[in-house]
Amino acid sequence: MTSTLSASSAWPESPFVPPPMSENPPDSDDRSSLSDLSDISAAVTDAVDDDERRSQTSVTSPTNTAATSVQNVNPSPNSISLPVDSSTPNVLYLSFNQDYGCFAAGTDRGFRIYNCDPLREIFRRDFTGNSNGGGGIGVVQMLFRCNILALVGGGPEPQYPLNKVMIWDDHQSRCIGELSFRSEVKSVRLRRDRIVVVLAQKIFVYNFSDLKLLHQIETVANPKGLCEVSQVSGSMVLVCPGLQKGQVRVEHYASKRTKFIMAHDSRIVCFALTNDGRLLATSSSKGTLVRIYNTLDGSLVQEVRRGADRAEIYSLAFSPTAQWLAVSSDKGTVHVFNLKVDSAALGVDRPRGASESNATSPSAGSHLSFIRGVLPKYFSSEWSVAQFRLQEGLQHIVAFGHQKNTVVILGMDGSFYRCQYDAATGGEMTLLEHHSFLKSEENF
Repeated sequence: MTSTLSASSAWPESPFVPPPMSENPPDSDDRSSLSDLSDISAAVTDAVDDDERRSQTSVTSPTNTAATSVQNVNPSPNSISLPVDSSTPNVLYLSFNQDYGCFAAGTDRGFRIYNCDPLREIFRRDFTGNSNGGGGIGVVQMLFRCNILALVGGGPEPQYPLNKVMIWDDHQSRCIGELSFRSEVKSVRLRRDRIVVVLAQKIFVYNFSDLKLLHQIETVANPKGLCEVSQVSGSMVLVCPGLQKGQVRVEHYASKRTKFIMAHDSRIVCFALTNDGRLLATSSSKGTLVRIYNTLDGSLVQEVRRGADRAEIYSLAFSPTAQWLAVSSDKGTVHVFNLKVDSAALGVDRPRGASESNATSPSAGSHLSFIRGVLPKYFSSEWSVAQFRLQEGLQHIVAFGHQKNTVVILGMDGSFYRCQYDAATGGEMTLLEHHSFLKSEENF
């Protein structure tokens, strides 16, 4: 693996020592390789300035520059240049950025970036019609609001190979680096100092400034690419599936400790992590219960019930203060739960050798045992305080809005909802706005 970087770096590199207890050297089955690196660290610029520039950027159609910038990647010599298609694209992927102020949509033609409040399209890059053909983006991950994104090809005509992570610099409208693997990339997670790449049974952690491989983790089969990382500056907390069904692995990089949590009896399909990495929410393939764990000691601090019938959980999201948890599923209902645990009282991760204190609030799990053993678990379950009804069966992801007591819901059909819930009385949420974000002519 080789790289060429200038001495300057947009972010000072934080100390990092891979945990010796969980590190495995790369093997011949899934090994990453690096090529076409062009000064990533100097390309990442101040997020606030970049966001201001993007707000003034008009919608962009494919240009010769954009077509040239991705040449020789996933070449299609038989493809021909096609006129820009003005019809609505198909959404392949949706994700919020790290502070939920923006979201990205990967489509069968390229990708689009949106501001959440107010809703507006910031910019788009459509690749169809260039010399490579294709255009499909199956994964697009933002890094807060800066100009660097991670892209993976997808759809019936992918723009890039499915086994590569392309580092896109939107100031240059081109890819400035790539990470190649022997198998398909399932997902990517970004921090200001790390890139995390998730394969079907492996996870790779890279230093962002030079794409140096720092850590490799083996997991149980992970077709959804489940993985989350903390976003608070400082040492990282990473959660991913363990090596057993229903198990979660938590990596605490500050203390160089690995924690395994047997979260469910059945396969885990979704989880969420607070920005500080202290609380973890998990849901299994049954989709009836959501469990909240203290990542420091692995203790269960709360359990809430989505419903009685089996469901597929699409997304889990903590509010910024970890007071609320939102859940979306294929049942067509978004639920908001009141969390009774104080994230700040859970303690902080300490380097090994530091004095330990009780990481869990003494009363954090007391509500779980009030009538346990007296009535069936169903009747003692904690239910959501607020709900919003959507089209059943359509995949939606959810996050908390920047306005008080609001949630933002995104649908794979291009739908955008902003709803408000009453924190005191709960019940049905109030719809504040509804748009189709794919229709650029719509006045948001």
